[in-house]
Parts: sequence; structure tokens; C-alpha cells
Amino acid sequence: MSEQQNTALVQSLYAAFAKGDVQTILDNLTSDVEWTLEGPSILPFAGKRHGVAEVKKFFEALAGTQTNMKLTPQQFVAQGEMVAIIGRYSATVTATGKGFDGPLAHFFTIRAGKVVRFIDVADTAAMVDAYQSASAAGR
Repeated sequence: MSEQQNTALVQSLYAAFAKGDVQTILDNLTSDVEWTLEGPSILPFAGKRHGVAEVKKFFEALAGTQTNMKLTPQQFVAQGEMVAIIGRYSATVTATGKGFDGPLAHFFTIRAGKVVRFIDVADTAAMVDAYQSASAAGR
């Protein structure tokens, strides 16, 4: 696929996320996809996942612990099989009522029209703060 086609695919995935359409995202992943967001275990969606079923659990962890999710891609950069985005992500943690808003970068590798690898680089410190209860933060 061309860089323009790869970028259009990634843009369609962000549009699907904005509508809560996780199935469209899952349908555009290879069966052996690698999906990574490094971060501490307090973040239920952090870690390295392999395969569509594990990526589905990533989205379930987001939806199960956050409300008011807003992902705003601001810039797309494509080179060969890779599409990178720079943007922002904000949400409110359901359990604590705390919100966060921070920068992020996403890196997609596309092969044969599907995502084979995804790396999420985000402000995990802000997320951790929002996931911690007031009593846990004071320990």
C-alpha cells in the first residue's frame, strides 16, 4: 500500500475510536499484531499484547475504567510501512473521578492493508496520578 493509503487506514481507525467502534479497529489488525503501551501496572491497559484477542482486552480496560475519552490526532507522518501520529489524549478515571490530558505519539506499522504493530507513547505519569486514589497517593 502507498503512504497515502496507510495514512487513510490509520485515520479511519481514529474515526472508529471516536465513535466507540472498536470492532472496526480489531478488523484492521493482523492476527499476530503486537500492541504496546509501556507503563506501570496501575494502568490496566498498559503492557505488551499479542493478537487481536489481547488488543480487545486493551480497549475493554480503557472503556471499563475511563469516561469522557478524547483522542485528538494533530499530525500524521507516513514513511513506507510506518505511520506516526502526534496528538493528545484525555479522559476521566471512573474510580477516582480524576481527569488527565496529555501528549502522545502513536506508531503504526502496516502490512498488506492491516496493522501489524502499534506502539503508544503517552504521558503515563499523568495517567497514574488520575488512577491513584487520594489515600494511595499520600502513602
